[in-house]
Amino acid sequence: MRAVLLLGFSLLSLPSVVMAAKPADATAAVIGQALSPSPLADDLRRLTDGIGGRISGSPAMARAVEWGVEAFRAAGVPVRTEAYTQAVTWAEGETRLEIDGAAAFPVALVAEGWSPATPAGGIAAPLVHVGAGSEEEFAAQGSRVRGAILLVDSTVIATWADLNNEYDRTGPIVQRAIAGGARAILWTAARSHRLLYRHTDTVGGELLPLPMATVAREDALRLARTVDASRTPLNVRFSMPNRIGGPVEAKNVVAEIRGRELPDEFVVLGAHLDSWDLGTGALDNGCNAALVIAAARAIHDAGVTPRRTIRFVLFSGEEEGMLGSRAYVKTHAAELDRTRAMMAIDSGVGRITGFSLSGRTDVAATLPRALAAVAALDATALSLEGDLGTDNVDFLLQGVPTLVASQEPATYMENYHAASDTLDKVDLRELTLHVAIAAATVVGIADLAEPLGPRLTRPEIAALLERSGLEKEMKAGGLWAEWAAGQRGRSP
Repeated sequence: MRAVLLLGFSLLSLPSVVMAAKPADATAAVIGQALSPSPLADDLRRLTDGIGGRISGSPAMARAVEWGVEAFRAAGVPVRTEAYTQAVTWAEGETRLEIDGAAAFPVALVAEGWSPATPAGGIAAPLVHVGAGSEEEFAAQGSRVRGAILLVDSTVIATWADLNNEYDRTGPIVQRAIAGGARAILWTAARSHRLLYRHTDTVGGELLPLPMATVAREDALRLARTVDASRTPLNVRFSMPNRIGGPVEAKNVVAEIRGRELPDEFVVLGAHLDSWDLGTGALDNGCNAALVIAAARAIHDAGVTPRRTIRFVLFSGEEEGMLGSRAYVKTHAAELDRTRAMMAIDSGVGRITGFSLSGRTDVAATLPRALAAVAALDATALSLEGDLGTDNVDFLLQGVPTLVASQEPATYMENYHAASDTLDKVDLRELTLHVAIAAATVVGIADLAEPLGPRLTRPEIAALLERSGLEKEMKAGGLWAEWAAGQRGRSP
């Protein structure tokens, strides 16, 4: 049971209780406004049911940007767009896998995002099952890898650790496939019931090095059994005529409420607006894009003018390697010394329990003062764990204090990037509570007498990455090379 219920009042009665307790307190006023009736549900419906999946660089993404601008304007908050160049655009063609011979059966699969197309006519090759893709399993297949299409196993995702592992293991497997001369990779879906989903393993918007697709789990397991039981190669034809284009202009949506005393200091609240296209991007991350707008509306309608400026950003290009947030820190490089914090929310509507701080012990000491007003909302737990999977990354590498909402999984794992990521999966009651948490937290940070924490120098960032274990994660996730070369993150 949630703490708000243990205190003896329901979510619906919370605004009056908080307002009565501290009527002059800005964060209490914001909480009350956030929990009042609002256009939140309709905003989210228009984004998800109305626009649908929103791959960066697509016409749907352009409509989503217009949605964001219109919603901020309707909330009374000044808004603009900021353009940058997206090098590659991508769309899936008709992906097919045909099996030769008596073992043939229909196979459901979808292209990995940003996968190159197969040659005209597809790739005709033997299918080689490499198990989980370890060095030993590749070695056991020997020369059979060369010229083959590889089938790689997976386990069903149930936890955040499982999801992180799905990404972390990909790079080494792809490198083994390239070294062995494979022509393509088929990944066994990590969801049951033939649920298809899409993501990519690019870290900077570049095309993947090999054609790759995800195969419905039950079909992939059947393929693996067939290959393992066969005394002769199982020959297949893999066709994936993806459409590749670019460069194209992409946009972030940026709104702000100016500060009353320190308008040239900034607290950023951000979420990514783009999504994959099999579902409608409701959990990832439409609900939190709508949250950012709703938080701005709540602060505006509560009549609160914070000490520092609060900037609300809907980033594009997150799914392809945080392209929009990386562009933001470049555009606003001159302001980063005065950017006091960046908060990102990107894990659906699982209950927010607090925030992860990516090793910033100094922030952990200061933040509780800003969180005092959200204690009744049970979202004050702080963790020093790092997060490299969303739009906080480039702020972190620039030395800016970052907060990522710590959330329970709820229904996120089974619907992540999947055809089932639709509006009906969103708990609007929980999302409304999250609006209150986010809005009150950024107001609390903006109103601190002192900055939440300093901007770190590059040596300090390097020490933080090593101390927190993020260096290892960056190497596993493909982010380290650009950091080490000085191409990403704060300059020396």
